[in-house]
Amino acid sequence: MSKEIRAIFDRIAPCYDQLNDLLSLGQHRIWKEMAVKWSRVNPGDSCLDLCCGSGDLALRLARRVTIKGRVYGVDFSPAQLDIAKQRSLQQYPTPPITWVEADVLNLPFEDNQFDAATMGYGLRNVTDIPASLKELHRVLKPGAKGAILDFHRPQNSLTRAFQQWYLDNLVVPAAEQMGLKAEYEYISPSLDRFPTGEKQVQIARQVGFASATHYPIANGMMGVLVISKALL
Repeated sequence: MSKEIRAIFDRIAPCYDQLNDLLSLGQHRIWKEMAVKWSRVNPGDSCLDLCCGSGDLALRLARRVTIKGRVYGVDFSPAQLDIAKQRSLQQYPTPPITWVEADVLNLPFEDNQFDAATMGYGLRNVTDIPASLKELHRVLKPGAKGAILDFHRPQNSLTRAFQQWYLDNLVVPAAEQMGLKAEYEYISPSLDRFPTGEKQVQIARQVGFASATHYPIANGMMGVLVISKALL
């Protein structure tokens, strides 16, 4: 990811969860649970949460793997990781989570290491989407699944217009009150650049995933890409 995007996520870290509630109309927790379910994580698994931010998905994975498993939460923002660490310690005396500062384009893990993976609101911000998916493919075990949740531009023109109105009139002004207007104005152009669900499926297959399915959510304003690595 670029230094500019990293700086943005460092700056928004203290308000990240509050603004996520606003961005998602309070629904992001439901969508995250869907992503965790689609990752097919099981007790005792070793799991990966990429672009973990303040730790929401990683903590949900931790509840699924139990103390028998392990979760690795990866983010390139030290400010986000600090908040994630604090949250995990509030919920677990000894959380089964290892927090790792790293770039998703160059993960510090061995090949075929993880049983399941998630990513929330990260794929849209990477500088090279095919490379990030290829790196995820590398570290997943044969047969493992990943679930990637993110905002999208809806295909329907009315829904698209509503999304833009919501961003312009509610999200950005709320961010401005927190001194983060510029940081949240980047969302709209990032949505314009983000590949459609159909294109994401094509990219996932091109980098080696045996199967890929994109599930639109919230009238196409959200989506989950579910990917599976082939069995040997």
